[in-house]
Amino acid sequence: MRSLTTFGLVAASALALSACGQSSDSATRDSIRAVGSSTVYPFAKKVAELFTQSNPGMNSPIIESTGTGGGMKLFCAGVGPNTPDIANASRQMKKSEFESCQANGVKDIIELQVGLDGIAFAAAKNGMTINLTPKIVYEALAKSPYGKEQTAKLWSDVDASLPKEPILVYGPPSTSGTRDALKELILEAGCKSDPAMKALKDSDKDRYDQLCTEVRDDGAYVDQGEQDNLIVQKIESNPKAVGVFGYSYLEENIDKLQDLPMNGVKATYANISTFKYPGARPLYVYVKKAHLNAIPGLKEYIAEWTKSWSKDGPLAKIGLVAAPDDVMATSLAAATESKVMTGADLK
Repeated sequence: MRSLTTFGLVAASALALSACGQSSDSATRDSIRAVGSSTVYPFAKKVAELFTQSNPGMNSPIIESTGTGGGMKLFCAGVGPNTPDIANASRQMKKSEFESCQANGVKDIIELQVGLDGIAFAAAKNGMTINLTPKIVYEALAKSPYGKEQTAKLWSDVDASLPKEPILVYGPPSTSGTRDALKELILEAGCKSDPAMKALKDSDKDRYDQLCTEVRDDGAYVDQGEQDNLIVQKIESNPKAVGVFGYSYLEENIDKLQDLPMNGVKATYANISTFKYPGARPLYVYVKKAHLNAIPGLKEYIAEWTKSWSKDGPLAKIGLVAAPDDVMATSLAAATESKVMTGADLK
């Protein structure tokens, strides 16, 4: 039996060979490991099931829901069997994360946009019916709306046409890509409805980010961790609560929940696929090229993604919205040709 030390040396050697474009028969780990987004999690699990069916004898991939931010930290920590092979993300990798990867030796990264999703706002079937806008959501959830004290206790405090019910929103934590998308697509859009805030972005970016994206912490917004199913349970049991999560969770529980439209547009497959819905966003999978030849089954697992993400594919049946044809073609080329990202388009 090999010692753990010997195993580590063989693993590191195999990965080094792989990174140089050489193949290696040395097994570094007997299961694929993916970390990251809770939104991408159910899709990654489905692909793992399909991979296991298509590759008898191989272990099922280990998929962990750590949140996009947490997943990126683990992914970018280095190359080797003790680090993940894949990071699932409900937003694009940040420039700072890419730089962290590079600094830690994760040089060659394959970026795949695997589909689209939407940030859905929902209530229980017997719950409140609210017509939301980014401005309403911002004024209800911002810690310091437009730089002023947050005083809204009821939805009607934000807009007189809304219910006279306490603001109670269950949503994702700060480490979540869903939270990042909530900030960028909804909160920031609402904040910029004020000309002074829009001008602040040019004069004081840090202050702008604080005022436009920081969420209140007085109990009106409740962080439920990386457990979107728990958010569903919370709002299902409380008709006066609102939940924020990925569209797939809304679709999966549409018999229990009702969609709360944004700008009068519902979160539906059609509206997300055309970006008509304001909360539409792309989903990503990031792969370490250095692990492709070193981790058994990793190439096949990525290939399973490409066979599953079409409009009529198995992932669409559980809520994934297919990416536009040109995006899908680019991702397919990246997957089949192991094309690495340059990071030039990251923010």
